[in-house]
Amino acid sequence: MNFNDFGLHPDLMNGVEALGFENATPIQVQAIPVILKGSDMIASAQTGTGKTAAFLLPIINQILSSSDRDSIQALIIVPTRELAIQIDQQMEGLSYFCQVSSLAVYGGNDGGSFTQEKNALSQGADMIICTPGRMISHLAQNYVKTSKLKFLVLDEADRMLDMGFHEDILKIISYLPEKRQNLMFSATMPDQIRVLARKVLNNPFEINIAASKPAEKILQIAYVVYDNQKIPLVLYLLGNQKAKSVLIFCSTKSSAKALSRELKLSNLAVEDIHSDLDQVNREKVLMDFKNKKLNILVATDILSRGIDIEDIELIVNFDVPQDGEDYIHRIGRTARADADGVAITLISERDQGKFAVIEKLLEKEVYKGKVPIQFGDAPTYNPNSKRKTFKKFGRKKNK
Repeated sequence: MNFNDFGLHPDLMNGVEALGFENATPIQVQAIPVILKGSDMIASAQTGTGKTAAFLLPIINQILSSSDRDSIQALIIVPTRELAIQIDQQMEGLSYFCQVSSLAVYGGNDGGSFTQEKNALSQGADMIICTPGRMISHLAQNYVKTSKLKFLVLDEADRMLDMGFHEDILKIISYLPEKRQNLMFSATMPDQIRVLARKVLNNPFEINIAASKPAEKILQIAYVVYDNQKIPLVLYLLGNQKAKSVLIFCSTKSSAKALSRELKLSNLAVEDIHSDLDQVNREKVLMDFKNKKLNILVATDILSRGIDIEDIELIVNFDVPQDGEDYIHRIGRTARADADGVAITLISERDQGKFAVIEKLLEKEVYKGKVPIQFGDAPTYNPNSKRKTFKKFGRKKNK
């Protein structure tokens, strides 16, 4: 389906064409007409399916036809500041030829940013993209103009619930007019999402894009290793792969910092990004990675969803993700826009059971590479073992 078929405003279509969009993705084909019709909607859709444009386009279109724009028209709530910034950037591109204003509202900035946000919220910017905590800080001061709000979007709702934002979401909603159009997007549909949907949505239209599997073009490899073999093996793999753009995921801030430090000692162009960095430095590191000033980025799961970097050649899971969905989101950062990509996962002894659950979700076994002989003996992959030797020999779990 071509974007011309949706009957969007000509000024909005100029932005669509300037960005090079031609044919709509499946989520856009299904969602845009529903939103234009004014129905509430809940959609199961993964990162990378075009869901951001699926809600931005019809909302911008409806705002353009509104004559009453002295209040915030649309509120988009997201789990992380990175996703807020990304949606705001896409908003800028799509609405470039339109008179529609937007602002990303998120924590971690200086006092000047809070003042800028206050001005936009009190004067009534058309669209606000926000993280929950920061928005509540503004709402509590009673200057946010939401009385004529028409659209509420909860993006990556499952992620927000995982991060403990359930009560914050309901608190924000308590400030909004009851009559509005509600749109919820979630990669997964666990029971708590259904419960939230019943509280927020009114007779919603439901869209389910097929459950995600990693792109076929991603070459998936795993190495079963001892913890002390991880960093040497990463250095070896980086030397062999010669990838120009590498994203390495760690499960904790401490392991991200430690790995980045070791890679720097080998004179690699690398930085780490995690919640300990303030917003200015996080944005700088991310921009340096996008602009190829860095070719290796070590990150916690803060980047596993919602960050749009097209040409990452290699993903390394330094630690096995907590679940299959996180694994799919992590390795989904590569092989985008019809490119090829490689995803390598290091499986420690204690993480074998966790990786077996991921393989069950994938409905296939991931190829286990042979650990090079110079690194010594490696564990056997036997996820069903109870591994009682941990306790017997007093081996402690690394944090």
